[in-house]
Amino acid sequence: MSKVEEIMTTNPLTVSINTQATKVRSLFREDGYRSIPVVSNNHLEGIITRGDMMNISSTKSNIEARGIMEHPKIIATPDMPMLELARKLLKADTLQAPVVESNNNMHVVGIVSVIDILRKLVYDGAQPKDENIGEIATKKVVSCNYDDSISKVWDLMDETGFSGLPVIKKKKIIGMITRKDIIKSGHVRIVKESDEIKRSIKVEKIMKTPPLIATPQSTILDVAQIMLENDIGRLPVVEHPVHIKKEPSRITKADLVGIVAREDILWSYLK
Repeated sequence: MSKVEEIMTTNPLTVSINTQATKVRSLFREDGYRSIPVVSNNHLEGIITRGDMMNISSTKSNIEARGIMEHPKIIATPDMPMLELARKLLKADTLQAPVVESNNNMHVVGIVSVIDILRKLVYDGAQPKDENIGEIATKKVVSCNYDDSISKVWDLMDETGFSGLPVIKKKKIIGMITRKDIIKSGHVRIVKESDEIKRSIKVEKIMKTPPLIATPQSTILDVAQIMLENDIGRLPVVEHPVHIKKEPSRITKADLVGIVAREDILWSYLK
């Protein structure tokens, strides 16, 4: 059985407990990290996620990492069985875990994610228990409109816990927007500032289009590969798609009928 040490990223980026929030924000913006462990003399103290970035506005930019971090929901060790960790991550509703030397030594030696586990399963030829996306997709979808303000969408992401939302125009899906998109745009720092600024920044300015999609008939393996190849965590599930000729996995518009997350895909391999 595969162990965490086989798939973890060694020597991960960390920040100290007294790193300024502005520096942490720039790391998320420039390098696309999903989470960053917080350490003191390389001893694990906490973790900061993209979702925690909503707590950093210009009025709070003088705080340190210790004021933003949360306690990791799951902490892994190199000798932990990979599938045991997979189930723990999914049950805790979290995507990454810092890896420490042992249960008695909190020295940070790596970080491991749901994506690392899914990649290992797919590339090793593991077989999912479900056949197609229609069997596992979530039918009730939280979405946003192309002309919604970024602050409204950020608050909706915070409220629902979803890191990416389909974008709708005239009742058709036309794009996707994620926390990563908002953070990289630089607008996250002013999310909670003046109403005038909020109104001026719309989803259509930041969203990704044309979006990658799945259909109810798409296989679990095909969607897993799209997620791995494009480093994305959620795919809208559509019907009546208008495809891009040169990129059949992308569409200009379609009817939104569901959504599937990498966690749904991983569960299909763990059943």
